[in-house]
Amino acid sequence: MNFLLRVGAYILHPLLMPLIGVIIYYYSTPRFVELPFIQAKVLAVLILTVLIPLILFFLLKNLGVIDSIHLSKVKERIMPLIIQIVLLVLIVKIVFNVFDSPEMYYFFIGILFSTSTALVLAFFKIKASLHQMGIAGVTMFLIALSIHFEINLLLWIALFLIGNGWVATSRLHTTSHTMPELIVGFFIGVIPQLLMVNFWL
Repeated sequence: MNFLLRVGAYILHPLLMPLIGVIIYYYSTPRFVELPFIQAKVLAVLILTVLIPLILFFLLKNLGVIDSIHLSKVKERIMPLIIQIVLLVLIVKIVFNVFDSPEMYYFFIGILFSTSTALVLAFFKIKASLHQMGIAGVTMFLIALSIHFEINLLLWIALFLIGNGWVATSRLHTTSHTMPELIVGFFIGVIPQLLMVNFWL
């Protein structure tokens, strides 16, 4: 049980959530999208939200700016969150167009707002759960996507709701977060996605 709870923090890491959201979107969308286009977008998101952050995190760790990828200390979060915001701006400006892919565009605008909120909270020494923020945001996006396209995504939504519980239990079990920090993370993940729904639903 201990292993299962700990592994949840890695499988459902916040760095993976945007990529998972993109993959599920292209898998589920009823719109015709050419495969090379999908591959290019997924690759771009993989590079900008996973590979570059990982490389920079290891660089920051070697420089002594952070201790681990889990960013357990509030002060360690500031630089990685700033880097993530810059990369998210690049995605919004370069990878997804509001006219061609409004769902993806506003999905990443929502993630940008969530990450910016987490950064502001870090400046005030408030530690929100980034794990909970990431999976909660994708869950809200999937619910909106199901309504928008009128498609059955109940299986995905159910899996992500279970994932929300898994992440929360994992973070509590490892004493990485308190319940208030998880609740804050949940809402700063959900609310921006909920607000963005007004622009594309």
